[in-house]
Amino acid sequence: MYAIVDIAGQQFKVKKDQKIFVHRLESEEGAKVEFNEVLLADNEGKVKVGTPNLEGAKVTATVLSHLRGDKVLVFKKKRRKGYQKLNGHRQYLTQIQIENISI
Repeated sequence: MYAIVDIAGQQFKVKKDQKIFVHRLESEEGAKVEFNEVLLADNEGKVKVGTPNLEGAKVTATVLSHLRGDKVLVFKKKRRKGYQKLNGHRQYLTQIQIENISI
């Protein structure tokens, strides 16, 4: 069984007991969170598609940790002009574990 869920503006294909990284959530570590924006659910070959969301479907997850991703470098240059610019940032992430998918 799997589901397509909208979490913090991104869509993820999730299964039970799967660990994923999402954009930073406001919940504390160890807290349970529910996601009600389930777009699609597959239960052993029986696919249900929402318009846009499935009514009454939800995904329950546990927040494992808050962390920061790898550094991403953004380098800009214009040739023959002497212009160079280097920027970098680290994205704030939350690791969650999917506990249950209910349709």
